[in-house]
Amino acid sequence: MSFLVSHEWSLVVFMAVLAGIALTNLVAMRRLGRHRALPEYPSVSILVPARDEERNIVACVESLLRQDYPEFEVIVLDDDSLDATGSLLREIQTGSGERLRILPGKPLPAGWLGKHWACHQLAQAAQSEILLFTDADTVHHPAALRGAVEALQAEGAGALSVLPRQAVGSWGEILVIPILSWVIHTFVPFILPRRTPTAVGQFMLFRREVYAAVGGHAAVRAEVLDDLALARNAHRAGLRWAFFDGSGRVTTRMYRGWNETARGLAKNLFPVFRYNVPLFLFVWTWLLWLAWQPLFILGMRIAGSAVPEGIMAPAAATIGLSLVTWALCSMRFRAPLVQVLLYPVTILLVTGIALRSLAWHLWGRGTWKGRGIHVQKKRVA
Repeated sequence: MSFLVSHEWSLVVFMAVLAGIALTNLVAMRRLGRHRALPEYPSVSILVPARDEERNIVACVESLLRQDYPEFEVIVLDDDSLDATGSLLREIQTGSGERLRILPGKPLPAGWLGKHWACHQLAQAAQSEILLFTDADTVHHPAALRGAVEALQAEGAGALSVLPRQAVGSWGEILVIPILSWVIHTFVPFILPRRTPTAVGQFMLFRREVYAAVGGHAAVRAEVLDDLALARNAHRAGLRWAFFDGSGRVTTRMYRGWNETARGLAKNLFPVFRYNVPLFLFVWTWLLWLAWQPLFILGMRIAGSAVPEGIMAPAAATIGLSLVTWALCSMRFRAPLVQVLLYPVTILLVTGIALRSLAWHLWGRGTWKGRGIHVQKKRVA
């Protein structure tokens, strides 16, 4: 057997492992809303940082005010918005009574990222036993809060995060956004004990004492990915962090259009790898090779070019297993099925965004919503 054929079979083995993880996660990655009702529910403060969110804020806050939960408050911090966010919030507040509180954001201090400073102010204003941080671009099922608190109590966890359903509109979103769910569903084996917890910042539920114990957002004030940083702090402190599939309870449309999607992912991709350049380049090179090399072999065969004997079977198997992982993710999280067939394009586009992310962070040029995302120099490997 030639080296190329042996290598092709190694791709099959790798994809078979990923397909196995995706299959087990259909059960092991538990859904929110499957726990028993509690005899008594603790009070909850729902905390929403909002900066220039006029297109999202009404749907988000109204869905939060409709929560089927006995005792909760909704606090929104208007973080120096330049659009109609503030006026829209005041209109909602007129009909919500004391349930909704609006805070004006204080000036951003040195050393803080904007969202983290907003969350810190929100936590200081909260009055409840449980804190829920959720983004302004989320929409919540009326049972979302109840289900999350039931899961937190049933798990005996100090904090909980969920993976929302990622809604998409434009082709730029359709081709790129599904990779977020695919990575979690295909690469994280929830059937095994996890050394580091998984977190998604669009929905994070904390017991107040746990949030204080990990230092809150003050402890991660300069981290681009506050969710992963808080989860790591909780793990180091020996505190249990639970993670659930929340796609049936929480929906988000993170970005709109190609430009915003590319910029949003560029902000986050390199920090996910904790600024490790060799690892970052290896992973994206490997994913690009895994997606396109078998297709290149298939294309050569269709074009009548000579290919090594015995290489077509593993190439086809790699493509088939790749389609299985993307199809499982698409069906579970209700992503557009057309994207499954276009997964190589997804990998290609996201690899380009990854390189942009690398450049942004190495050169310190990244911005988001008019603010820089680099408040201190990061160590790179």
